[in-house]
Amino acid sequence: MQELDYGTWTRRLKERVGERRVPLGGTLELTHRCNNRCRHCFNNLPAKDAHATVRELRTGDVARLLDEVAGMGCVWVLLTGGEILLRPDFPDIYAHAARTGLLVTLFTNGTLITPELADCFARNRPFSVEVTLYGATRETHERVTASPGSYEACLRGIRLLRERELPLKLKSTVSTLNRHEIAAMKRLAEEELGSPFRFDALLNPRCDGRPGPLGLRLPAEAVVALDLADPARAAALQEFAAVTGSPGNGDGALYPCGGAAHSFAVDPYGRLRACAITPGEGFDLRSGGFREGWENHLARLRTLKLDRDAKCRACALRALCGMCPANGELECGDPRRPVDFLCRVAHLRAHVFEIPIPPHGRCEYCPGGVRHEEVKLSAARLSAGQVPHPILSMMQ
Repeated sequence: MQELDYGTWTRRLKERVGERRVPLGGTLELTHRCNNRCRHCFNNLPAKDAHATVRELRTGDVARLLDEVAGMGCVWVLLTGGEILLRPDFPDIYAHAARTGLLVTLFTNGTLITPELADCFARNRPFSVEVTLYGATRETHERVTASPGSYEACLRGIRLLRERELPLKLKSTVSTLNRHEIAAMKRLAEEELGSPFRFDALLNPRCDGRPGPLGLRLPAEAVVALDLADPARAAALQEFAAVTGSPGNGDGALYPCGGAAHSFAVDPYGRLRACAITPGEGFDLRSGGFREGWENHLARLRTLKLDRDAKCRACALRALCGMCPANGELECGDPRRPVDFLCRVAHLRAHVFEIPIPPHGRCEYCPGGVRHEEVKLSAARLSAGQVPHPILSMMQ
């Protein structure tokens, strides 16, 4: 029997699927409730929120959904929240997902992991477990979580997973509350806890449209300074831009990503969407099955076009900005409207990493635009290490 490494197998699977719409990967938010109270989070509700609890899909509902998506070709599923381990039926949901043959990834804050749960994972190994660190010290971690005792509980959960040699990854969401400890978090994760570490500094508004988390977002210059301070991160960005760079979104599709084509998301209340941060009501899976939602509601999303704002349609820097319709709708109230912060980050990265910037419509950051000289100057200062934010020195 021929054996394939995971990368080769994945590539061949996607080549076989080609342009066909097949729901290969899905995100299932089991709850929006969380035992932490992070100010930067876009969807957390109190752990004991009774209204949210009664609206969540029941165990049987989730099991039927898992069966249906597996039957339609789903391979990967992410179980996330909120905090998934708040649900007392989580072991049953996880066991069912594993029985379907799905490759299951778990997102958790780690604080509720017990020896019994860790043993459960060891008996039936997940594809991956990702735990979020919010600081390298108790003070910073709990400044972010607003939950006393969460730092020690998180480290205890991580160590329980490590003791069982489970496939663990650590990550962080960077904000003004913890940016000074990014280098220390990386050292803690990789050197002390023995796990790979990554971070993301691009915060979104809350899923109900409230802008609260944006008050904690780093300036664009500080985001790019973090890129520069980590050679591996900088190289990955340059490689990604080289691989995915193009003259722009030539066919004008509103969704140039895999959302609604090869991936989907379901919120805790049974609403099917293109991705987890897409706002709006979505398709109600309680009134119709997943197949109906996939073949009708999500299929319609793939026909939508960027019928205005030529800037995004012609831009070849989308690999550097992360812009998507969900970002536009959350932050600007319009899925076709670009987020200015992301435009600035993308153009700063392009200047700093010397990535060509083809003209793309009436872009204020391109030559002739009102912000071109400003962003070019900022990029020069970043490249020279003359950053008005103390990020670079912290990362040394």
